[in-house]
Amino acid sequence: MQKQSFDVIIIGGGLAGLTSAIHLSKNNIDVLLIEKNSYPKHKVCGEYISNEVLPYLKYLGFSPFDFGAKPISKFELTTHNNKKIEAELPLGGFGMSRYEMDFQLYQLVLEQGVSVLEDVAIDVSFEGDEFQVKTKLNQIFTSKITIGAFGKRSNLDVKFQRSFIKKKSPYLGVKIHVSGNFPEDKVALHNFKGGYCGVSKVENGHINLCYIANYEAFKTYKDIETFQENVVYKNKALKNVFDGSKAQFEKPLTISQISFETKSPIENHMIMCGDSAGMIHPLCGNGMGMAIRSAQLASDLIIDYLQNKITARTELERKYSKNWKKTFSLRLKAGHSIAYLFRQDWLAPKLLVVLRRLPFLVPLIIKMTHGNPMKV
Repeated sequence: MQKQSFDVIIIGGGLAGLTSAIHLSKNNIDVLLIEKNSYPKHKVCGEYISNEVLPYLKYLGFSPFDFGAKPISKFELTTHNNKKIEAELPLGGFGMSRYEMDFQLYQLVLEQGVSVLEDVAIDVSFEGDEFQVKTKLNQIFTSKITIGAFGKRSNLDVKFQRSFIKKKSPYLGVKIHVSGNFPEDKVALHNFKGGYCGVSKVENGHINLCYIANYEAFKTYKDIETFQENVVYKNKALKNVFDGSKAQFEKPLTISQISFETKSPIENHMIMCGDSAGMIHPLCGNGMGMAIRSAQLASDLIIDYLQNKITARTELERKYSKNWKKTFSLRLKAGHSIAYLFRQDWLAPKLLVVLRRLPFLVPLIIKMTHGNPMKV
């Protein structure tokens, strides 16, 4: 049985795990990244990212536009009864697939000399100011710090009996890439009864279609195709996109039990990052930006702790919790409220009428779920 010690162990190699690994290794910190999947890999994700993360990505040595990311400056919203509003995005963003972005960040992780293990962490214990991480392949690793960046749901969430995992979630996520005509500079959000679908182009010219739906409503239909025909396609804008395009996946990717319940930024002394710490409703389209920003918050504090600028673990945990809540609490509350309002089928069209009459409100609402450019 192999046993090795590291300064930091990161469990999960999504955006939060990859960016924190790069950030820490750039500061001469010995990092082990544990990821269960090999790269590249598609994930159920909206694949739109706010430009707020660009200064930080530049600091990490990564430019998404070097790999074909599509600049996005326009926003469109439609309701299930085909009312529409358009607006300019206050800060803008870009479209890039997780398949490409995760893979390119992974290449940067390897260039930085980070140790990467393709395995599954099955247990994390903390004793004597040290973490011990056990993996499915029967390996044991120790570290001074462990970051939990294992995504929306994990076996470790069950292991730690995190409160959100005990509640059944009513949401199903579905994603597919298609080829067809869609403006490169636009992200669209199309509402249908019981859900909404994000549409934007990614680096290879494909269109990413990713929707979230009420699982109970979905279950009344025999398969995804039937659900789309009877529910999703009632939104004419969505029907036009699907009808005018060709699928690039053999079958859509799906994920169930997506939870937007409140989570703790610290769990069993682990620092939680990305979706492990909290998820914003996809309606607000900025989960990828939140994951990257949380990695920066965690990494900056971990560096201070390992350099003895923060002298106690309790202070590290308190500062991270405080900074995380200060950065994201308003976004999450706004996201919950906006998603709730637009889930009310009778209300969504009325809200759109108000927004069309008062168009200055749209950028203000968008700003509530996004941040300012990240300082590095």
